[in-house]
Amino acid sequence: MAEHRSMQRAALLDAARSLLSAGGTDALTFPALAERTGLARSSVYEYFRSRAAVVEELCEVDFPVWAAEVATAMERAATAEGKVEAYVRQQLALVGDRRHRAVVAISASELDAGAREKIRAAHGGLVAMVVEALAEMGHEQPRLAAMLLQGVVDAAVRRIELGAAEEPARITDAAVRMALRGVQG
Repeated sequence: MAEHRSMQRAALLDAARSLLSAGGTDALTFPALAERTGLARSSVYEYFRSRAAVVEELCEVDFPVWAAEVATAMERAATAEGKVEAYVRQQLALVGDRRHRAVVAISASELDAGAREKIRAAHGGLVAMVVEALAEMGHEQPRLAAMLLQGVVDAAVRRIELGAAEEPARITDAAVRMALRGVQG
């Protein structure tokens, strides 16, 4: 029984990812989750008490996986500059991924304080991964530099998500150049 419940829970989370990546948080409704999974709406409530609870669990499940992929890419790099480049490139490479799109939709939405705090903590963990590399590169305020760098990454993510005029590869290269050389170009 427990295995069946965990499979249904996984199916609900997967349906939530699809709904979020296709239509943002407005698309994430219990009727839509019920329809996608073939469960009765009342059954959806047995697993999650609210949309915010679905979002919180998605954050708990997906953020660590996403962060681990970024960390792995950074570990492969031999130099501090290489680590910073990997940090930017790997995040932007994940843009097409449904988990990533769901996380972006979640980040942009109106959430309760608990869910917002979980997202902040997860983002903080992501930013913390690059602080050491920036310190190694000689930044006097590596934590501030890391937060500003994440702002560049977030802007590049939005640009790619919007289907901007530039190719995603060009946006990624520009973000890497900005990360490593500032606005000198």
